[in-house]
Amino acid sequence: MIEVKPKATIRCSVNLPGSKSVTHRALVAAALADGQSSIENWLECEDTRCTIDALRELGVCFSQAPNRITVSGSGGSFHPQLQRREIFVGNSGTTCRFMMSILALASGEYALTGTPRMHERPAGGLVKALNALGVSISYIFREGYPPVRVEGGGIRGGRATVDGRESSQYVSSLLLSAPCAQNDVEIEVTGKLVSAPYVDLTLDVMRKFGISVYREGYGYFKVEAGQAYRSTPFVVESDVSSASYFWAAAAVTGGTVTTKNINADSRQGDMGFLAVIEEMGCQVERGNGEITVHGGPLHGIDADMSPMPDLVPTLAAMAPFAKGSTVIRNVPHLRLKESDRLRAVAREWARLGSRVDEHDDGLTIYGDQKLSGTVVDPHDDHRIAMSLAVLGLRAPGIRITNENCVDKSFPGFWKTWKTL
Repeated sequence: MIEVKPKATIRCSVNLPGSKSVTHRALVAAALADGQSSIENWLECEDTRCTIDALRELGVCFSQAPNRITVSGSGGSFHPQLQRREIFVGNSGTTCRFMMSILALASGEYALTGTPRMHERPAGGLVKALNALGVSISYIFREGYPPVRVEGGGIRGGRATVDGRESSQYVSSLLLSAPCAQNDVEIEVTGKLVSAPYVDLTLDVMRKFGISVYREGYGYFKVEAGQAYRSTPFVVESDVSSASYFWAAAAVTGGTVTTKNINADSRQGDMGFLAVIEEMGCQVERGNGEITVHGGPLHGIDADMSPMPDLVPTLAAMAPFAKGSTVIRNVPHLRLKESDRLRAVAREWARLGSRVDEHDDGLTIYGDQKLSGTVVDPHDDHRIAMSLAVLGLRAPGIRITNENCVDKSFPGFWKTWKTL
């Protein structure tokens, strides 16, 4: 258990770890490339370790040096497995969904399993799409959810339809594996794609590794067969999701925080959070390789957070200190993350004295609240824990249980937080 100490006005500069989302994608692309790729400023955390361990099971080799990992790629041709292999992905939804497609490229039979919470996170839309592309993948226990059984042998190709309302990771998974398919792959997305900027991130990483994709917005993608990932040196920029907690620290204390190694033109979708906090009353300076946030008097807003759902807890941590109410909309899929994040915020914020209304697809948080500290539970969710740390800057006495759950995405979070 860790107690968060309240702070007066904050003025500091912080260096943040590499992006988790970019690291996952770069590791997969490098594993599919022919030759060695060096990835600098990669994020080493529980989730990315799951991806590395899963790729190792397919014969991909990794070597580490300070702040760098070298990947010896397979060229899309993995070592054949003679016996069924079980691959454990923990509670990393990204690893699970990406590996469902990557395992299809291998030969042999694989059981893809995870934690009990992982087995509650849906995968049915991706399984259906892979079946349409000629992949033999099925459920081991409960239909629509991991664990799944994958019988490798390649991806035939063709056309698959994906419901975009559940997870953008389905589309990213199909895109990453598509260049190695036997025939062209076409992906049609029905419904509004949630977390759409993450698909842009996937396409950007693929492009840097030599793959071109034809697209029509977020509704149609085509990947021509015969393309090959090229090994390349790759630098991972700092994680914008992680930066959000430090931007929020400036916001709620009226201070100033500068985050390093983040470019204003970053493809990370969570960069949209800067516009959100500007609307709430903060001032933002977008410099060359750094972002500075100046806090100010906050006021509530009405926010459609579907493009950046991971930052809902961060916004929720700012909302109690804003004048008026803050409405968070269009994020029903947050109930399927590491925790039911809408329920977790409503419960733990209420324990601190905040008034929160929980809706099917979001939250209403009432501002001008006087909070008092107590023991709070992050629900084994890294983003809830780090957002509770933001609340602790203004509410004395907040003690967070299971504080090490932040290791899922930001192992050095508490050490960096103390620099405030």
